[in-house]
Amino acid sequence: MRERPSRSQRPRRSRPFRTYLPRALRRAAPGRSRARPCRAFGVLRMTDPGSSHVRRVRASRLAVLLVSGSLALTACAQDTGSEEGSGGRLTVFAAASLTDVFTDLAERFEAEHPGVEVVLNFAGSSDLALQINSGAPADVFAPADTATMDRVAEGEGLDADWAAEHGDWGVVFATNTLRIAVPPDNPAGVGALSDLADEDRTVALCAQQVPCGAVATEVLDAAGLEVVPDTYEEDVRAVLTKVELGEVDAGLVYATDVMSAEGRVEGIAFPEAAEAANDYPIGVVSGAPESDLAAAWVELVRSPEGTEVLTDAGFTVP
Repeated sequence: MRERPSRSQRPRRSRPFRTYLPRALRRAAPGRSRARPCRAFGVLRMTDPGSSHVRRVRASRLAVLLVSGSLALTACAQDTGSEEGSGGRLTVFAAASLTDVFTDLAERFEAEHPGVEVVLNFAGSSDLALQINSGAPADVFAPADTATMDRVAEGEGLDADWAAEHGDWGVVFATNTLRIAVPPDNPAGVGALSDLADEDRTVALCAQQVPCGAVATEVLDAAGLEVVPDTYEEDVRAVLTKVELGEVDAGLVYATDVMSAEGRVEGIAFPEAAEAANDYPIGVVSGAPESDLAAAWVELVRSPEGTEVLTDAGFTVP
């Protein structure tokens, strides 16, 4: 086991001022809905004019842009009135495979903390780590593997008070394993991991720099298989979408993603998956604007209530 440096031994960097404008914000459909600029990172809350209906829209990636401070203040000013008296805004950066679980928990958290808004940013874990280490304002980070958490712990670091109690490297709250996802009725007849090496079958994998791609590579190497995918996707939900649309014959996703598809794909378990399970850590980010709320979120995720939501989604809880 590698020796990890203590917090006092790690060089600290000042956090530069940056403003972040989500790409999805610029794509709001004109005349149909309006996005509230200061409310969004990875998940936008958009409200139809004249209606109380609120829906969540997932952005595939947070676009990190440096823009003028005056633009940021102007955008936030448009939303000031609705935020008066609010209990704060908790920003959670989480792996794409946690989309369903954390969306559910966010609704529960908001109900338990009146006036608090939970803003969720789902994307590939490596992209999220880069955003945090580049200064993106985040309260909580929950990647899909410990190696990605290590990059943040060694970069921006975790909140000192929280880490003093829970550890500098976060705490593992769930485990996930791979499944082969195929379209309904499995038209290509995929039945085993070795079938993905067949050149006549089209395959989607996660990019190797994100956890689902790294674990797929580990599993394939352990099985002695050389699979040349037809597409590399930015996160596991993008692979799942390719399979759902029938654009590929198969893809490697997590067991939880197969469950979340609710019949839109079929999942095939394979014994090699046991060789490489992904541990999911969570932690409060250093300089978190809402560190107390962040700690409360982590406790919810690790509570019996959070455990029930995780296991219902197909995760294993340690």
